[in-house]
Amino acid sequence: MSDPTEPAQSPNAIGADFATRDPNSPAFWDERFERGFIPWDQAGVPAAFQAFATRHPDAAVLIPGCGSAWEALWLARQGRRVQAIDFSPAAVAAARAQLGAHANVVDQADFFAWQPPFTAGWMYERAFLCALPKARRADYAQRMAALLPAGALLAGFFFLGDTPKGPPFGIERAELDALLTPYFDLLEDEPVSDSIPVFAGRERWLTWRRRDQ
Repeated sequence: MSDPTEPAQSPNAIGADFATRDPNSPAFWDERFERGFIPWDQAGVPAAFQAFATRHPDAAVLIPGCGSAWEALWLARQGRRVQAIDFSPAAVAAARAQLGAHANVVDQADFFAWQPPFTAGWMYERAFLCALPKARRADYAQRMAALLPAGALLAGFFFLGDTPKGPPFGIERAELDALLTPYFDLLEDEPVSDSIPVFAGRERWLTWRRRDQ
């Protein structure tokens, strides 16, 4: 079997013996979490995230598609206001087990129907857009715009360059810009030095500010 961290392949392509094939379904992610097949999980907190969070200490944070929720734990331990979600019960169970006393910051929810408990100053993106089928990209942009007030930030790691199979589903930079610029202005575009193998050489840290509605 191929190395599950090989960046030229994807979690879906590698896992030829998985029963579920539709990443629109929670069962797709449940099966992978239950079997420990999570090559997108950094098992830690990226440096760019920590630097950004330090620069924006007062921002309340929402994290969609949180997976194991390492970043949510980091924020919660600092007393930051954070809410994370995933629609996979297995992912939520893994996150809550890890968060311990802070388990209440993770909920099971569908991002496209979710009503957050507070208004975010920052929506954190990490391996969420690239986990969505390409047909849902316009829905992603519209929902992000609906959840963020004017001046709030959509910031995090974006997996660039088209991929024939996925997830992760890479996106061409021109397509990403066309997707978000109707709602957001790009403020920051920075290289990433500590990507895990599945994302290596393909990530940028981007910060987008919600335009006046």
